[in-house]
Amino acid sequence: MKPTRRQQSNHLIKSRTLLITFAVLLLSLTVFSQNTISGKVIDEKGKPVSGANVFIEGTYDGASSVENGDFSFTTTTTGNQTLVVSFLIFETSKTQIDVAHFQNKTIKLRESVTSLDAVVITAGTLEAGDKARVSVLKPLDIVTTAGSAGNIIAALQTLPGTQTVGEDGRLFVRGGEANETQTFVDGIRVAQPYGATTNNLPTRGRFSPFLFSGISFSTGGYSAEYGEALSSVLLLNTQDDPDQNKTEISLMTVGLGLGNTQKWKKSSLSVNTNYINLAPYQAAIPQNVDWNSPFQSLSGETVYRYNFNNGILKVYAAFDSSKFDINQENINSTDKIRVDLNNNNFYFNTSYKGVFGNDWQITSGLSYGYSNNKINLDSDKVVNDENSAHLKLKLKKSFSDRLKLSFGADYFVTQFNEDFKENPGSVFTNGYDLNIAAVYTEADIFFSKKWAAKVGIRASNNDLLNETVLAPRISFAYKMAKNSQFSFAYGDFTQTPNSEYIKYSNNHQFESEKASHYILNFQYNKNGKTFRAEAYFKDYSNLVKFNTEKATYNSVYDNTGSGYAKGLDLFWRDGKSIKNVEYWISYSYIDSERDYKNFPTQATPNFIASNSLSIVAKYWINDWKSQVGFTNSYSSGRPYNNPNETKFMNEKTKSYNSLSFNWAYLLSQQKILYFSVSNVLGSHNVFGYEYANNPDNKGFYNRKEIIPTADRFFFVGFFWTISNDKKDNQLRNL
Repeated sequence: MKPTRRQQSNHLIKSRTLLITFAVLLLSLTVFSQNTISGKVIDEKGKPVSGANVFIEGTYDGASSVENGDFSFTTTTTGNQTLVVSFLIFETSKTQIDVAHFQNKTIKLRESVTSLDAVVITAGTLEAGDKARVSVLKPLDIVTTAGSAGNIIAALQTLPGTQTVGEDGRLFVRGGEANETQTFVDGIRVAQPYGATTNNLPTRGRFSPFLFSGISFSTGGYSAEYGEALSSVLLLNTQDDPDQNKTEISLMTVGLGLGNTQKWKKSSLSVNTNYINLAPYQAAIPQNVDWNSPFQSLSGETVYRYNFNNGILKVYAAFDSSKFDINQENINSTDKIRVDLNNNNFYFNTSYKGVFGNDWQITSGLSYGYSNNKINLDSDKVVNDENSAHLKLKLKKSFSDRLKLSFGADYFVTQFNEDFKENPGSVFTNGYDLNIAAVYTEADIFFSKKWAAKVGIRASNNDLLNETVLAPRISFAYKMAKNSQFSFAYGDFTQTPNSEYIKYSNNHQFESEKASHYILNFQYNKNGKTFRAEAYFKDYSNLVKFNTEKATYNSVYDNTGSGYAKGLDLFWRDGKSIKNVEYWISYSYIDSERDYKNFPTQATPNFIASNSLSIVAKYWINDWKSQVGFTNSYSSGRPYNNPNETKFMNEKTKSYNSLSFNWAYLLSQQKILYFSVSNVLGSHNVFGYEYANNPDNKGFYNRKEIIPTADRFFFVGFFWTISNDKKDNQLRNL
């Protein structure tokens, strides 16, 4: 029977009542099942942290801490959950909690050690580049520093801890000879970083500064990742990714240059080449050298880059072919000695940097270098060649923001051969085969945002010397205030003796030379101003000694030499105080003595000046579309040995001083006219003296000055950049 309307109405009312009752019951159960999470967020000093984000991981349940650090929110989750607390300047905290019993709890946050103002170990390291936390130099400084003439080494000589040795041109650091500094490109060693030269004729670095985006110059206490350097390492990093396609043309008083960069979706290629010929220049400018054929060179570099999803591959190659022919005066002969030199050099480097797995980083690569010299010394001939290789593997694991562990291995191979042919006479052949295998490990430890340490050890085996050595390294840094910090570094360093000695290894047994570094550094950095003060002590041992006037095959060699170097380096850079002016001041004091080579007693070597001062200034003149620069380099007199005196190395040259000037003028957005002159004031600088081997009839040893190849160096260049945006140029701040 069909229900009546009243029955239908009563049924509908009962259904609605049942539905409402069920909803109320469900709501009651839901409210009843919610749990309250509450507590307080504080920092390591117990101070409340306001604005911290507090939430249950994987949910939207959370809240922000209020002014007194308190927080409170409800959640429907149950059981064990992860409570996340995060704030900008603190490490993110993750705590396992029981939801039902987490009320009125305290969460303590630790300061983040990865923040921009966290402590950085700076003892012994001077960095340049956009990626550096504190950059004492910019990559552009290499080409805009007056007097550098685009030479990376000359620009670095305006930094504290370096010595200006004008008759050599290489990098001398804190009492160390030039061969005590190793050069690396993208972490891979360069065995022949300088151009070929001869006695008292300065050389240059082989590399163009335009291909590099960053430089790290360690004046001591460097990482366990690097070895075979008693004094310092120079790390050059090529550009990861160029910004656009472009062509660069250089027309100079000394030669021509051409460069091109092509950029694709995942890869890029940069190529540049230079031809240098000093004949026109030397015909116009008086020279202190008797040239038969002026210096000429053809060189080139290329970098290919490919970006994978998890890393970048770089392939770098460079070649250099150079020659010159000069007549050099000799105090021991009425006739000049003719030196005719031809050099060919090739360097290849490939490296890969990437990430894999769970926070693992990998760096690997290899290099090959070849150098060949053909030298005619009057009628005598010298031919030598060097083949070198470096294989590298480095792994790094970030276990947390506070602990990073790296370890790796290196393998170095060097083969050197030299033939010396007297005319008339015999042919003397010397050389060596050297293999060095090394392993290292190093830990970066961040105790807090204010305290950090780097601890490592390097072990290497040298088959030529038949020895294995261990070299510990340790550094600490403490941030005493927001903008200032102290760093300390200690390390032991070893190096195979100079090739000028070990090429006679068939007749003599050598040992590794050794040095221990102690460095204390203070650094202040704020608003474009940087101040550094660094005191250091270096203890040398196992230095090579020999018993003849020069190192020869029949000299008696041993490793009984020793020495020390101690000093103070000061650096100040300011780019904010004076409008459109940027400047830096470097001062170095050094006290160093050695008993090595054929020294009869411990004395200061002839390449060391006790006091050095460099002042570099750059002024941007907007109305003239120009940058004007000045560099003044000063150093006190260097010691030399006067055989007319009874005391060894008792004389000093007069002080060295050179004021250089440059002017870059923007002809148009992409065309630059560049002019520079070194030693504007024409100072008569003397680097030392060469004495006769025998006295004259009055018992007096005659001498001649060792002076620069020219009193001044003038340079004029026109630089034209052609790029997609029609704005880029070779001095990008103009």
